[in-house]
Amino acid sequence: MNRVIPLLRCLLFCLFYVCGAGVALADLQSYEARLPPELSTSPRLCDFAPCRDVMPGADEFSERKGRPPYVEAYGKVDGERKLLGYVFLSTDIVDIPAYSGKPVVTLIGMDTEGRFTGSKILKHSEPILLLGIPESELVKFTRQYVGRFVGDKLEIGKSGQDEGAIGLDAITGATVTVIAQNQVMLRCGAEVAKQVGIMKPVSLPAAKFTSADAPADWKALKGEGSVQFLEVKPEDVGKENKGQPYLDMWFGYLNQPAVGKRILGEEGYASLMSRLKPGEHAIFIVAQGTDSFKGSGFVRGGIYDRVQVRQGADTYTFRDLDYLNLYSIAAGGAPEYRESAIFIIRSENFSAAYPWQLVLLANKVDPQTGARNFTSFHQEYWLPAKYLEGGRPVVERPDPTWLKVWKGRLPEIVGFIALLGFAALVYGLRDRLVRRSTRKDKRWVNIPKYFIWTVSIVFVGFSAMAQPSVTQVLTWFHSMLYQWKWELFLSDPLIFIFWWFIILTVFFWGRGLFCGWLCPFGSLSEMLFKVAGRLGLKRFQTHLPMWLHDRLKWVKYGVFWGLLGVSFFSMGLAEMLAEVEPFKTTFLVGLLNRSWPYTLFAASLLGISIFIERPFCKYLCPLGAALALPTTFRWFGLKRKQECGPCAACAVGCGSLAIDGSGRIDQRECMLCLDCMVMYYDSHACPPLAQERRHREKAGEPLTAIGANGYYIPIKPIAADAPPPKSTIAARSKADPTMLTAPTLPPYADHQGDPLGLIAAEIWDHLWPWSRHGFQRQRAIQGASLALAAIVTLVWVLAAMGRLTTGVVLGWWAGWSLFEIVVRLGSKPYVKEGSWLGRRYRTANTMDMVCYVGFKNLLIGAALFVAMKLFT
Repeated sequence: MNRVIPLLRCLLFCLFYVCGAGVALADLQSYEARLPPELSTSPRLCDFAPCRDVMPGADEFSERKGRPPYVEAYGKVDGERKLLGYVFLSTDIVDIPAYSGKPVVTLIGMDTEGRFTGSKILKHSEPILLLGIPESELVKFTRQYVGRFVGDKLEIGKSGQDEGAIGLDAITGATVTVIAQNQVMLRCGAEVAKQVGIMKPVSLPAAKFTSADAPADWKALKGEGSVQFLEVKPEDVGKENKGQPYLDMWFGYLNQPAVGKRILGEEGYASLMSRLKPGEHAIFIVAQGTDSFKGSGFVRGGIYDRVQVRQGADTYTFRDLDYLNLYSIAAGGAPEYRESAIFIIRSENFSAAYPWQLVLLANKVDPQTGARNFTSFHQEYWLPAKYLEGGRPVVERPDPTWLKVWKGRLPEIVGFIALLGFAALVYGLRDRLVRRSTRKDKRWVNIPKYFIWTVSIVFVGFSAMAQPSVTQVLTWFHSMLYQWKWELFLSDPLIFIFWWFIILTVFFWGRGLFCGWLCPFGSLSEMLFKVAGRLGLKRFQTHLPMWLHDRLKWVKYGVFWGLLGVSFFSMGLAEMLAEVEPFKTTFLVGLLNRSWPYTLFAASLLGISIFIERPFCKYLCPLGAALALPTTFRWFGLKRKQECGPCAACAVGCGSLAIDGSGRIDQRECMLCLDCMVMYYDSHACPPLAQERRHREKAGEPLTAIGANGYYIPIKPIAADAPPPKSTIAARSKADPTMLTAPTLPPYADHQGDPLGLIAAEIWDHLWPWSRHGFQRQRAIQGASLALAAIVTLVWVLAAMGRLTTGVVLGWWAGWSLFEIVVRLGSKPYVKEGSWLGRRYRTANTMDMVCYVGFKNLLIGAALFVAMKLFT
C-alpha cells in the first residue's frame, strides 16, 4: 500500500496537468496548425486562406500571378470594380527561420500604394509563444505594420542611430522572433512591390573586367571561386536518403572573358557574347541528382520556377526565352552532370562586380505530417577580385540577426558574465568560506549565496528572462543529430552563455552550482522556504520521509526521458509537455497573465516550497534530471570522513536529502548548499572533531589547526602516507562515505605500470561491454546482446550508405543502449568515481550504469553522426 499511494498521487497529478494544459492550449490558434496543402500549390490562394482579413473591403481575388506569386484583390469603390491591392503568402517568397528554426507562415496584404493593409499569422512553431508569451502578442506586433510603406526602414526597438529609421515595439522575451518577422514583412512587401511597379530596383555600378588569366582546370576554378557549388541533400527536403544526391549544382558567371572561355571554350564564348545585348548577363548551371533544377512543370511561354538569382533586394527569374543550351564544359576535370543550362539575366540593374546568390526553390515534405512547406537553398557567388578592375567593391553587409541581438543586449551580457564569474569564484573559494563559518554562523557562505539567489531571481529570471529549460536540451540534441545551426543557439546570448557555463561547471562540480545557486526558479523556491522559516513558519516546515524521497526522486528522470522520447515523434508535442516546467509561467509571462491551469500549477509548486524545500527541483524537474546524468562523472566532489558513515550528523540538516544513512553523498541530488562542509570543519558541531577537541582539552594538549582532511593536525609529525586517525565513531563504520558505492577495481587495472596498455585497455573496456564473468552468469542475455550488437553495427553501416533514416538509427541505438545497461550490470558492474582521467572505481548501481551508458553512447553516436555527414 505504501508503494501504491505515491503512484496514485503521481497519476492524479499527470491527469490534472494534461487536462489543464488542454484547457490552456485551446486558446492557441496557429501553433503547428495544419494548413491545407493547396495553400502552397493551388492557383486559387484565397480559396484556402482568409484573404479578406488582410485586405479590408475586398470581395474578389485573382489567381496567383508573378514570381514570386501574389494575388490581386478587387472591390467596389463608388460602385465600380477597382484594384484595391495585393495579397501574398510569406512562404511563397521567403523562408526566413524564426527562433524555432522554422518560418512563421504569414498572410500579408498591401494596397496599390505599397502600404501594408493587414497581416495574419497562419502557422508558427515558436515554443516561446506556446509556453511563455501569448500568441496575441505576436498579432499585436504585426498590427504595427498597417499603414506603413513597404519601403520604409522599419527597425525593432526605438531607433536612435538612424534618423530615417522607424522604431517598432518589440515583444519582451521574443526578440529573435520579431526580428525574423520584421524581415519577412519587409522582404515580402518589397518583392511584390517591385513586381507590380510600386518600387524600382536599385541600380549598381557595372563591372569592369581585367585581362587576368583563369586556370584551365575545373578544380582550380572552383578553388578560386569562379565556380560555386550548391548541394541539396534528400533529407534537406524531407526525403529518404538512398545514397544519391537530391541535387548537386555547379554554377558561375560567364560574361567575364577569362572565366567564360575556360567554361565554354573560345568559340562557345564568342557565340554566347554575340547573342547578348548590352546590359545582359549569362550564368551557367550544371547539375547531377535525382531531381531537376529546371522543374517538371515548365511549359513554353512560362518560367523556370525552380531557380532564381538574387542580388540585394532584387530577384531575377527566367522565362523560356532566357534559356540557352549548354552542351559541354571545356575546363578539364569537370564533373559528370545530368542536366545543364545557360540563363540570361536581362536587367541593367544587375552588376557582376557585386555578390549575388543562386537560389533553388523547393517544397519540403514534413516526414511526420506529410505537409509540404516552401523552402529555398542558396549559395553566394562573387567574382574573384583579380578579374575586376580595382578589385571587389566594399560591400556593407547587414549584421546577422543573432549579432544584432548581442549588440543590443551588451550591458546585460556584461552583467550576466560578471554574475557567473562571481558565482564560480565564490564556489571555487568554498574551502576558505566554510572554514570561517560554523553551524550557528554561516554568513560567510550564506551572504554571497543569498546575493546570487537575489540577482538570479530578479535579473536573470524576471528581467532578462534567461531561465534555462529542458526544451533547449531537446533542441540541442536534435540539432546535433539532424542539422546543427549555430545561429539558433546564438540568437539568445544569455541562454547561450549560461549553457556554456552549465556544461563546464557540471563536469567540474556537478549540477549543484547551477541548480542550487543560479537557477532562477530554484533560487526563488528556496528563498521562499528560507523567508517563511524566518517569518515563524519553521515549525510547519518539514522534509519528506527518506523512504518516500528515495522513490519520488526518480520521477524527474522519467519526465526527462519521456520528453526526449516524445520529441523524436513530435518536437511540438514535446515542447507542449515541457510545460511541466513552471519557468515560463513564473518569469516570462507572469502568474496572473496565463490560463488558470498554468497559474495554479506554478503557484502550487511555489506554495509547497514554503513548507518543503525545493519540491520541484527534487522530484519533477526534467532539466535537473538531464544535468544529473553527467554529474555522475563530475571531477570534484564534497569532502567526507570515515566517521561520516555511522555519524549521520550532516544528513540530519541536508535540505536536498542527498546524504544516505551511511554518510554517502549522491552528487546527482546534491544542491551544493555547503552545510555539510561547514560542519566538516566545525570543531563543535562535527562529532569526531568535537571528540578530539574534548580529548585534547581534557589532556591539556594544544588545539592545532584543522587540516584539509578535516582532522586536527597531529601534535607530533607523522608520515605523509599514514592513514588518518580513527575515532571510536570511525571504528563502527562499515561503509566508505567518500564513495557512493563500494570501491572496486576493473580487470584491466593490472596495466598500472604500462600507461599505453592501460589507455588501450580502458578504450576497449568502453567499447566492449562483455566479459567472461558475465557469460558465466548471464549466458542468454550476453549471447543475445552479441547478436543485437551485430545488428546495430549493420544498421550504422546501412545508415552510412544512406539506406536508413535517422529515426530508424536512433531507435536501434536507444534499444541497444538499454540492453547494454543490463549486460554491463552483469559483466562489468563498475564506474569511475570523479574525473574520467582518474583511476578511482566503484561498484555501479542501476542509475550509475544508466548515466554511464547513456552518456557514453550519446558521445559515440554523435561522433558517428558527424562522421556520416562528413563522408557521405
